[in-house]
Amino acid sequence: MEPRCSGCLLLLLLLLGTSGFFQSYAVEVVIKDASNATCLYARWMMRFLIKYETNSSDYKNITLNLPSDVTHNGSVCGSDTEAALLAIQFGDGHSWSVNFTKTNETYQGDFVTFTYNTNDAAVFPDAKRKGPITIVAKDDMRPVQLNSVFVCHNVDSFEAENVTQIYWNATVQAFVQNGTIGKKESRCRADTPTSAPTVPPTIANVTAAPATTAPTTSPKPVENPDTGNYSLKSGNKTCLLATVGLQLNISQDKPLLININPKTTSADGTCGNTTATLRLNDGNSTLIGFTFVVKNTSAGVQKFYLKEVNVTLLNRLNGSVISSADNSNFSQWDAYLGSSYMCRKEQTLQISEDLQVHTFNLWVQPFLVKANKFSTAQECSLDDDSILIPIVVGAALAGLIAIIVVAYIIGRRKSYAGYQTL
Repeated sequence: MEPRCSGCLLLLLLLLGTSGFFQSYAVEVVIKDASNATCLYARWMMRFLIKYETNSSDYKNITLNLPSDVTHNGSVCGSDTEAALLAIQFGDGHSWSVNFTKTNETYQGDFVTFTYNTNDAAVFPDAKRKGPITIVAKDDMRPVQLNSVFVCHNVDSFEAENVTQIYWNATVQAFVQNGTIGKKESRCRADTPTSAPTVPPTIANVTAAPATTAPTTSPKPVENPDTGNYSLKSGNKTCLLATVGLQLNISQDKPLLININPKTTSADGTCGNTTATLRLNDGNSTLIGFTFVVKNTSAGVQKFYLKEVNVTLLNRLNGSVISSADNSNFSQWDAYLGSSYMCRKEQTLQISEDLQVHTFNLWVQPFLVKANKFSTAQECSLDDDSILIPIVVGAALAGLIAIIVVAYIIGRRKSYAGYQTL
């Protein structure tokens, strides 16, 4: 049965800090499916450290704590083809969410979306920039075995742009099996089996001063994305075929790589005689559109090529646009009409100054698909290793000829000198 967010429970527990002035609230969220079985469970404490610019052009640090009136609209159970989503809203326009993906054996956090609203004058007095600001960060949660609980008692944190997110006393399980919370625990890096819950110290609101950068460990390289198979139909006939692995490279204060998951990505678009568009939707968080057109060459032969790519990043919680970029000046992936284009090696499409799309194992045919199969492929030069053979052979022959000519000239000069002596 398709899971839905119903019977969601929200328990708010008050925890007083040792200072007497600091207080933070723990949140417990239980998401249930249509059969009233628990499918997602989370209980954690969290706060945010945010640096923002004031009207006087200086910077302030503020601490944003979870209040007692947190809501959880938009949380979903997830399934084999849809990511689970844990989402909360609090204060005057602030929200936070994390989505979880799974394999046959494990689940893990994918990326975290945090939106803070600088129109909240009580939290951001004298803010220069007004309105919601959204930060997207890759979740560094390690894969957790299905039917196991992720636990992190000790303080852990990560930083993205001008925001540091701090959490502790966390217990999370996504994709709960048979409505029963697992008994086995998977601990975070900050924990040991004997760790006791800790409470972070109070941090005062002060004007930011130059900070000393602490040494950090190198992030784990992001693996290449899985390859997805996509197609479009016109009536009952397939009109476009595409096989590709996609990766976004978002250059913010820190580079962020996002792999597009084929299991959660749907395809739609339009087919035509001279224009075709393939639109990919990765779980209502990432939209990527590819537009292909047909051109006439000087020899009167028709070719197709990729003309435009547009990318839109969405807030999973409310569907609002986080960022959008478009480049309609491409002239790549060209092949003769009626054939397909293939490039197994990695290629990079520069969409904007801050956004790139990397493609892997690409095979595409946007026009004249026959019998639901790719036609003969024209391969990119990156794949064609045979080009190197004549180049190497030609270079070797040229070198050999040069050696023979030089040797001949030297020999002639020596012979001529000998005759002169006689």
